[in-house]
Amino acid sequence: MNIQDNYTAFHPNNAEVLGPLICFSHLRWDFVYQRPQHLMERFAIQRQVFFFEESIGTDHYAPYLEFHAFKGSAVKCVRPRVPHAFSQSETRDALEELVVQLIHLSGGRKPNFWFYTPMMYEFASAIDTELVVYDCMDELANFLGAPARLHELEVELIRRADVVFTGGYSLFEAKRLLHDNIHPFPSGVDIEHFRIARNRPSTTLNRKTINRPKLGYCGVIDERLDLALVAATAAARPQWSIELIGPVAKISQSDLPRAPNIHYTGKVPYAELPDYLAAWDVAIMPFALNDATRFISPTKTPEYLAAGRPVVSTPIRDVVRHYGGVKGVFIAGDTEEFIKLCDEALSLKNSDDSWLVDADEILATCTWDETFNQMNGHINAAMARKTQSVQDVSHPPLCRRKGSGGGYDCLIVGAGFAGSVLAERLAADGGKRVLLCDRRPHVGGNAYDFYDRSGILVHKYGPHIFHTNNDAIFSYLSRFTAWRAYEHRVLADVAGTLLPIPINRTTLNGLYGLDLRNDVQAADFLTSCAENVEAIISSKDVVIAAVGRDLYHTFFEGYTRKQWGLDPSELDKSVAARIPTRTSTDDRYFQDSIQAMPLHGYTHMFENMLDHDNIDILLDADFSEVRKEHVSAHTIFTGPIDEYYQHIFGALPYRSLQFKHETYDRRRIQPVGVVNYPSEQIPYTRITEYKHLTGQVHPKTSVSYEFACSEGDPYYPIPRPENQALFKRYEQLAKASPNVTFVGRLGTYKYYNMDQVVGQALATYRRLKTFSIGEGRVVLRS
Repeated sequence: MNIQDNYTAFHPNNAEVLGPLICFSHLRWDFVYQRPQHLMERFAIQRQVFFFEESIGTDHYAPYLEFHAFKGSAVKCVRPRVPHAFSQSETRDALEELVVQLIHLSGGRKPNFWFYTPMMYEFASAIDTELVVYDCMDELANFLGAPARLHELEVELIRRADVVFTGGYSLFEAKRLLHDNIHPFPSGVDIEHFRIARNRPSTTLNRKTINRPKLGYCGVIDERLDLALVAATAAARPQWSIELIGPVAKISQSDLPRAPNIHYTGKVPYAELPDYLAAWDVAIMPFALNDATRFISPTKTPEYLAAGRPVVSTPIRDVVRHYGGVKGVFIAGDTEEFIKLCDEALSLKNSDDSWLVDADEILATCTWDETFNQMNGHINAAMARKTQSVQDVSHPPLCRRKGSGGGYDCLIVGAGFAGSVLAERLAADGGKRVLLCDRRPHVGGNAYDFYDRSGILVHKYGPHIFHTNNDAIFSYLSRFTAWRAYEHRVLADVAGTLLPIPINRTTLNGLYGLDLRNDVQAADFLTSCAENVEAIISSKDVVIAAVGRDLYHTFFEGYTRKQWGLDPSELDKSVAARIPTRTSTDDRYFQDSIQAMPLHGYTHMFENMLDHDNIDILLDADFSEVRKEHVSAHTIFTGPIDEYYQHIFGALPYRSLQFKHETYDRRRIQPVGVVNYPSEQIPYTRITEYKHLTGQVHPKTSVSYEFACSEGDPYYPIPRPENQALFKRYEQLAKASPNVTFVGRLGTYKYYNMDQVVGQALATYRRLKTFSIGEGRVVLRS
């Protein structure tokens, strides 16, 4: 394959502007051709790439750099030589100086560092870089003979890294909490290279002496292989030949099983591998199940399939995850099953090639080209973030403007979604002069977000997740913000175990130790839990009728008591109706067709929305004082309706919230943005980690602990029949007040999602779009 042809058009002259990429690897460039080689060759099309290997001792008195050029490669291989007599600290200092020399030799531009081993970070950590990438291909700490300091250095490297890649999904899951910009990349495949084996007979002379049928393995032969399994397979089927291709590492030749039908071919050049695979009938992956293989995602699986060979493997987690359902991939749980499945794989190989159709569909999604392109995208995004400060993306604060005290067509109270949308529409579409006031020192209402002292974007009043099924609402808001795709996920902490909420099949399996495998089984289980409730009146009735008392007590009872200050039996059934239960494994909190977050935050969006010459803004302002100066203007009130009428019938009950914001010197502390705490023994209802929501990459993380309470700013109308009856009395007053319009959650005493408030505000504007002026005051006509 000519890699140059694929990339030159996309990266013209990049080498002239980009600093060098120095890749630090524990593997020699010419050891085996795998992930580092595939990726670095592609990067070398657009920039200088140096492959910096582990040092080699020398009898020379001074350390120096040794450069190696390999035919057909644009990568410059660097092998540092360090005197044998140097101490550990002298070696570290020497290697650091050699890296500095390499940077100067390459032109002196600030480099990018790419690490395959944390051990080399020890001597490179003090060097200034443009970007640091850690490609965690394997869990090296679990390998035989791993250095004692590897884990400690990995922690330091991950903290420094701007982006982290992992060699598979299992490794990603193990490390996902260590970094906020980490991405799984299972091994890719050079499809065209290995596809040669499908139609090419073996032409290598020494291979004709190996009898068929032939089972083959290619790769490093080390502690990751189950050599006893190889020996048992050879003994059980002496008519089979087993060929193992690759270097032996970290184990002794005496450890290798010997038999007349086991053949060790040694290391084979990458270019010749298809010729060897062409002679195989079945490809095997006899991996041991040990610490060294716990997180591997073998390159061999896609390579064997591309070569048209059925694969028999032990149950390596990522192989099962990605290929377990593919025809032609056989997963064996023990030695007996391994041999049996090899028989089945031989039968498949001797049939037609129709089984390869499904395999080829999967292979098309995991090429090295696609892996490179996606990695490069993450690197470019990380570079952009580093060069763009918080100030670059923050909209300049709005001026706190106030007119002369008159001349406004409309006074809008409350600068949240309802008030801001109406202000924008009245000013921009209606041509009206608007005074927007808020008692808080900022716009955005409860959706207000800001950068804290550490520079992390947080939501002051708890998490606000935008989701909607209404294209028109989304289109309207898109005038004022770009978006970041985000699907919200929530976990519930049940006695220390994190389970998805809303309840789904994963929740049930994790809570009860079940193995429910489909929607039907999950639905049957929930039906068996559900209890007959004669009359569905309260939230408690809703939940028990749907999922039974055990799930009610586990997830709903304590959380509801903390959230509302009432038992679920005292709350209207509508509260529980908002919380779905699923039989699938869909763990998204919302299922709306549109789920996204404002790219630069809600406040940035609001400030764009309100940046109009017809809008004056008065913050830190109490409505009781503002209304005295603007009695002639029509009022749109988004605050509590009972407050507007000075509580003449008594105060409407609301639930309030308090927040404790904390910043931690860690990349992440939670696997998802929000973790709920249903237990009444824990005082807070949930913890929100904001970087999940915003996508911000930062060495630290900020969270908020949320406490529901009865005193403070009103957040949630409490849905009870007697409260609704009290609201109806205020509603009658509103109907008799032609010069005021009530909008929003507090103004209409009803819980709305953000998109619903926007929709209500837009509908209100359409109703009040026609203005007439008479007798010195503005009158809005419905």
